[in-house]
Amino acid sequence: MTRVPRAFTLIELLVVISIIAVLMGILMPTLSRVRDQARDQACRSNLKGIGLGVAMYLQDNNYTLPDMYTHTGSSNGHLWWDTAGNPLRANAHNAYWGIAYIDYVKERELFGCAAFRNFCEMLASEMLYGGDQELIYTSAFAGNGWLTKENTIRIPRHAEVIFAHDHMEPRIENGSADMLFPGSGGVNLTHYRQGGGRGNWYRGIFRHNIRASGDFRTGGTLNVLWLDAHVSSIKETDGEDVPKRWYDPLDKN
Repeated sequence: MTRVPRAFTLIELLVVISIIAVLMGILMPTLSRVRDQARDQACRSNLKGIGLGVAMYLQDNNYTLPDMYTHTGSSNGHLWWDTAGNPLRANAHNAYWGIAYIDYVKERELFGCAAFRNFCEMLASEMLYGGDQELIYTSAFAGNGWLTKENTIRIPRHAEVIFAHDHMEPRIENGSADMLFPGSGGVNLTHYRQGGGRGNWYRGIFRHNIRASGDFRTGGTLNVLWLDAHVSSIKETDGEDVPKRWYDPLDKN
């Protein structure tokens, strides 16, 4: 007797679809966390590569860091090239700080971070990059401008001095406004919390392992390259546990 194949009923199809939907609901958050962790590790690895390049730069330059304050603008820009596609000099006002070290780091990609790309389009459209976020894919880390021209031999405890970290802006130099330690108002990063239209940039600072959706609360972390070339992370903080000497070890300001 020939058996005639029986098709799925509508109810059976709906049950299968429902099961798949439940499984996807369970798996998607896990996959998202795995993806975020991979991006985090890639950024940390890139920072370590930069740290090795900076160490070689220091050996060849009497252990003295370059000048980051010769620019006509208030801070570095994110750019490696001018509008004609020519490489910028390190002292150009819109030049990314990494240009000074490129002969030692070699690969511009090491200055990039996959977790930064979510914010590139916003930066490109709101600042001076012509809406082309690809121009700043490889400028994901902020350099500590307070170390300009410093001979690192004079600096104590290199393991406790920030050289660079995951920050929306390319250079950290604006008093306590761009820093992690608290200003006079008792909180850090006031540049983003108060005026200037940059409140939406805040979430690009503590952008790894984000756990909360508040405007000024991510529950995330920020990766730090210290002057001794090791890399660690700092949990989101109002600054009460971040001393100023991490940025300004010689207390010049």
